[in-house]
Amino acid sequence: MTTSSVPAAITPQTNFGIAGLQLALGHEDNLVRIETEIRSLARRMPWVRMIMLGELATFGNKLSAAQPMPGAAENFYCGLARELDLWVIPGSLYESCDGATFNTTPVIDPKGKVIGRYRKIFPFLPYERGVACGSDFLVFDVPEAGRFGVSICYDMWFPETTRSLASLGAEVILHPTMTNTIDRDIELSLARTNAIVGQCYFVDINVAGDQGVGRSLVCGPGGEVIYQAGGGREVIAFEADFGYVRRCRERGWHALGQTLKSFRDNRVVFPAYAAPAAPSAALSALGPLELPQSPYHNNGE
Repeated sequence: MTTSSVPAAITPQTNFGIAGLQLALGHEDNLVRIETEIRSLARRMPWVRMIMLGELATFGNKLSAAQPMPGAAENFYCGLARELDLWVIPGSLYESCDGATFNTTPVIDPKGKVIGRYRKIFPFLPYERGVACGSDFLVFDVPEAGRFGVSICYDMWFPETTRSLASLGAEVILHPTMTNTIDRDIELSLARTNAIVGQCYFVDINVAGDQGVGRSLVCGPGGEVIYQAGGGREVIAFEADFGYVRRCRERGWHALGQTLKSFRDNRVVFPAYAAPAAPSAALSALGPLELPQSPYHNNGE
């Protein structure tokens, strides 16, 4: 599901509670443990409106656990979202479809409805063997908050993915990850870079335990580190401020680089694509690229 419309309008309340669950899990059926964690968080932090897990957290990285969508695991999360009145992003699941297997993230709203599914565009080849590539980007709007986008793990190594989501208006990118290798330090730098390139929140939630090395990271639209987790189980709860994202995009982070506007206005043909950037309603709505003025400028005083 993609859209070229402008993100949701600013409302009096632009903060939105998000929690990433970095759980120490095995490569097995973890649904009971995950349900316990989600219910506990919902009781302790009622201000949180969205919960997300790491990549493949539910069953681990076994292709044999692939299910169709809709299917039993997805339906389980739908019921939980509906009961708890929460947005639920269950990391990702291996999805079986027409003889192929995809690494897929469902987005479930508080009514328990799947409003979109994102299939990982860049499986971690040659290691993630037997997984097909997705081809469509996913952004979605949360009423009275803003626009979200989804990418998965290795996708962030390709800046085109974040640039595309930002051009579609994504202000927060939800990025479930499964990393158990020595390149986690590099991924942390990539997460910050993606936040800078997209002028957005970048919520990189890894798995822990037998599944991964943890060290999840939440970045703001200037690449600033909001929180970095350790290697074990952690609950990473924070408030995304959509008003802050919009100010950064319109005026520049600390009133400095307005990178999305510069990208929008430059019509260079990139050799890798043989075409200039496509028009974007979301980027056009940011206004002209000009020197930021005082907020008290021309106020009649």
